[in-house]
Amino acid sequence: MLCGYLRDIFNPFRPTTLDPCWQTPTVLALAQGIYTDRAFDRLPILADALQEAGCDSPDLLTHCRAESVHTRGCWAIDLLLDKE
Repeated sequence: MLCGYLRDIFNPFRPTTLDPCWQTPTVLALAQGIYTDRAFDRLPILADALQEAGCDSPDLLTHCRAESVHTRGCWAIDLLLDKE
């Protein structure tokens, strides 16, 4: 379980570069809602919105669609919301 949380928070082996074009109002609203409400079950919806925004990052899309442990501090959400 701890390993799952660590994989959700850190992405050291495959750093993902954010394309600002992916940060559409829809993507940002979904990401903020997931972060605020801790509603990680919405991550697949975020993946769909990212694809519609032109996201072609397999790591980011796969992470959002993964049925794994997600928590606040999720690297994908933090990347989209410019959190460090």
